[in-house]
Order: sequence, then structure tokens, then C-alpha cells
Amino acid sequence: MPPEKLYVLHENPAWYAPLAAAFDRAGLPHEQWLLGDAVLDLDAEPPAGVFWSRMSASSHTRGHPYAKDQTRGVLAWLAGAGRRVVNGRRVLELEMSKVEQLAALRAAGFDVPRTLAVAGATELAAAARKLPVPFISKHNQGGKGLGVRLFATHAEFDAYLAGPDYEPPVGGITLLQEYLAAARPEITRVEVVGGEFVYAITADTARGGFELCPADACVVPAAGGPAQPSLFTLRAGFSDPVIGRYLDFAARHEIEIAGFEFIETADGRLVTYDVNTTTNYNAEIEAVAPRPALAALTEFFWRLLGSAADR
Repeated sequence: MPPEKLYVLHENPAWYAPLAAAFDRAGLPHEQWLLGDAVLDLDAEPPAGVFWSRMSASSHTRGHPYAKDQTRGVLAWLAGAGRRVVNGRRVLELEMSKVEQLAALRAAGFDVPRTLAVAGATELAAAARKLPVPFISKHNQGGKGLGVRLFATHAEFDAYLAGPDYEPPVGGITLLQEYLAAARPEITRVEVVGGEFVYAITADTARGGFELCPADACVVPAAGGPAQPSLFTLRAGFSDPVIGRYLDFAARHEIEIAGFEFIETADGRLVTYDVNTTTNYNAEIEAVAPRPALAALTEFFWRLLGSAADR
């Protein structure tokens, strides 16, 4: 019988290289399983091993419009066969819907942005007038900050809806949110692996705006000129009660690997606005972190493979 391995379910090979390198260094057997255009034989037996779902909410922007629904089917098939899945079906639904994320966070007592979820485009202009200006629009199924826009006036939003730059969201749900004025031009991301806090990073919103993907594959080199400093910095020594609350939330919703993102506002709020369950790691952060996330991942999956082999 072949040895058990870790199967990573996803659709973007560009994000896999750092994971593969870390797993190879540790001798962890692994294989990527690309979804989006493939056949699933429901009568077949899944291979032995541990399965990690990393399907991204932005998969449709990379030419994989069917990846989300295929992942739903694959996860149901794996669950039916009793396979160990990390970030399973419940987590997939949270990843694919910011409405679900925000509803779950609010129910758990977190401060979240005032949000209106609008189906279709007919009511968008009227709904926006329920929020003071400035305000933000974003797609319910998004990722990487793509499609997020800030509007200074309602008239500006009206013009956007009527103009050529309007981007209808996949799934048809647009979120309209209050604009949060930050105490400092940064957001914080808290990384969780296997039920443990690993580290926190900050991202420079003054330079990065809303597109704050930390993966090296997301970085677009500047054309000519000197290299720009990283948008991301390790938030060394970060200790806040919100860490324990994130860990409790993750355990309640079966989230084993994720990045929780929050903003500290000028009026003293700590507002959680995103749970990224396909979290990627920045090489510069990993090089200086006391406990790198990739090492924590490797240790976690070694434990799971050992437990699976013992069954």
C-alpha cells in the first residue's frame, strides 16, 4: 500500500511553490490536487491521506469559474469516505461568502463593519444612501481586495454604476460598507495554524490600498527604478485578548488554518473585517518570525499524517 500523503486541494499553482518547498525540506509527502476542470468519480475510493482545502474565493478571476462548486463536491465525497479534511465544507462556505463571515463574526460578539448586502444591481443606488459618505463597495465573493472601491459621494457611486468600469460581482451579491478611518495607515493580520496563534503582521494601506495579498506570487515588480520596501511587517510581540477570541471562533467553525484581519480605528474600535482561509505567507516575514508559519504548517500536517496512519 502506498504511503499516506498530504493532498492540497486548490486551483492556483503559483501559490503552491513556497508550501511545496517547505514540505520538501521536511520530507513531508505531499501532492497538489488542482480543481476547476476535472472528473470526479463518486464510486471511486479516495486515496489514503490527509486533505487540505485551499480553494480561493478569487478562483473565478483566474479562469476557474467551476472550481468552487467542484470543491464542494470533492469535500462531500471525502467526508463520505471518512477522510481527514483540514478546512472542510463549512470553512469553504465562509471563504466564499463575506456575508457568512460577517454574520458569524457578529454572532460571536466581534465588532464588524456596518454592512448592507445587496442582491442584483437594481437596489444598489438606493441602498448606498443608507450609509454616510464615504463608504466602500466590494464583492461578496472576492479575494485579494479586488473589486473594492471607496466612494466619496453617493453621486460618485451612481456614476460608477452607470459607467463602463462597473464590475458586477460573481454570484450577484454586492456589499456596501461603512468606511473605517484607521488610527494608523495599516491593517493587522493574525495567522492561526492548527488551533495555535503563530504571528501577526501589519500591511501598509497607505501604499497598498485594498489589495493586500501577502503571497510573493502577488507582488508585481516595479518597472525600472529601485525596489520598493515590503508592504508587510512582522508585528513583533503582539499580544491582545482578540487572539484568544479568534482561536475560539476558529475552533467553533472548524477553521484550522486562517488569517484574521482587523483594523484599529481612529475612534478606538478594533474591527474584524475578513477571515482568509486560504492564507499565504510572505517570505520576508517568514525569515524574521520567531516561529515561521510554514514550519508550523509542516509540524501540524506531520501530526495529522501520523494520526491518520494509526487509524
